[in-house]
This record gives sequence, C-alpha cells and structure tokens, in this order.
Amino acid sequence: MYQEKVEVLWNDRAGNEYYRIGLTCHRGYSGAKPGQFIMLHFHGPIAPFLPRPFSIHRIIKTGGRTAGIELLYKVVGEGTEKLSGYKKGDVVDILGPLGNGFSFPDHYKRIFIVAGGIGVAPMLFLASYLQKKGVKPSECMVFLGGRSTDDLLCSDDFLRMGMKIHLTTDDGSAGDQCFVTHPLEIALEKGRPDIIYACGPLEMLKCVAGIAEKHTVPCQISIETIMACGMGACLGCAVERKETSGNYMHVCLDGPVFDAGALHL
Repeated sequence: MYQEKVEVLWNDRAGNEYYRIGLTCHRGYSGAKPGQFIMLHFHGPIAPFLPRPFSIHRIIKTGGRTAGIELLYKVVGEGTEKLSGYKKGDVVDILGPLGNGFSFPDHYKRIFIVAGGIGVAPMLFLASYLQKKGVKPSECMVFLGGRSTDDLLCSDDFLRMGMKIHLTTDDGSAGDQCFVTHPLEIALEKGRPDIIYACGPLEMLKCVAGIAEKHTVPCQISIETIMACGMGACLGCAVERKETSGNYMHVCLDGPVFDAGALHL
C-alpha cells in the first residue's frame, strides 16, 4: 500500500449527484485488483476530520503505464460535498490500494454482474479485468438498478465492451420498473452462470445472496460501509460471520469483497 499526496487530474460531473475524479497515483497501483479501495484524506482548515473510503473505479493508463486512478462517487454528505469542489491541480492524500478484491478462477466463463446505484463503482474495473482474463463480453450479463434514470451509471461503458445489459428503476423512468434482483432471477432460471458478482445497498446484497444460494451459484459481494481508518485499527466496520454468532470480520481487512455465503447479512 502507498500513502501519498496526489494531484487531481479532473473532477467531472457524471450525473445529477455523481462525479468522476481522476487522481495521479504510484505506479504500484498497476497491481490493484477490482474491488479494492483507497482512503482519501482532505486538505484545508475546514476539511472533514476523517478520511473517506472509495472503490477504485478505473485504472488510468498513459503509454501503457499506470498514471492514475479514477473514482466514481455520489455527493451524499460533508466529505463528498467537499470532494465535488476540487479542481484540476488540487492536492489530496490517499492510502491504498486497500482490502481484498474480487477473485476469479480461470475456469469461470459465464459471469453475472449486479450493481445498485453507486455500487457500480468497482464493477467497471471488474468488467475490464474480466476482459483481460479472456472472458468473452457476450458471456457477461450486467444488471444495473437505481431509483431513477439519474442513478443508472456506466451502462454505455458496459455496452461498449460488448456486454449484455438489463436496466431497472424503482420509478420506471428507464428499463423495467422493478428491483434489479427480479431480472437476475429470471436470467438464472434460463441459464446458470459460473459466478455472480454484486455491489450495492445491503438489502439488495441480501436478496442477491439468497438468490445465489437458492440456485447454488457462487456469489461474491462487495460491502459498502463507513470506515475511519481502512486498516483494521478502529474496528468500526465489523460484519458478522454466518457460521458462528458473535464472530466478526472487518470490511477493510477481510473484505470489502466476501463470499456471500460467509456472512450473516
């Protein structure tokens, strides 16, 4: 992992409440895995005291070399509101890459990706990684869900990769008016994938995990939670193991990616 001061390369609006920010980074990020994250520390007299965790959305390459990372974030509070005001050339502190990312056995060929809202942030990195591993885009099915059209992100990116997309919204403003887990279950009944990867709100992850268990499909989920350190020191991001009551793991160290069957959600 690397603790470093980095420069903002861009900070562009990606939707009504969403932004993509590019940051310079250590070349060691070339070894980052999809699902890993960084802790971002703010500068300034009125900066938030605690850092914020952000999934790595994309690795920025220049001339074949790693030149930076891109984060996708939603403005939801003090920290992200502050972040949305950063301009090109501004400086922030980052620590990363942190945590355990998605794992991908070589024999997996048919992949389902499920993302709810800002949960899509690590999934674009995952999709790019799968392509580099030789997975055919036509064998990948992406399920994107959100409250409305404004919350459906990165669909064009997945389509450019050649992946199949299912869109759902709570209000029916785009795609099917239903939860994203509905088309997921229909697709599972038509053909079983080798694995399901999911990231999004906890209730969505609970449902995805239940569907995967019902259909006996391996499932990895990325947990979104507040963290104070990202290194296991504060113990504030505990999640309960399924096997033993009162036995906990920590999202920052043991995750944020877990086998769905290992957690008591």
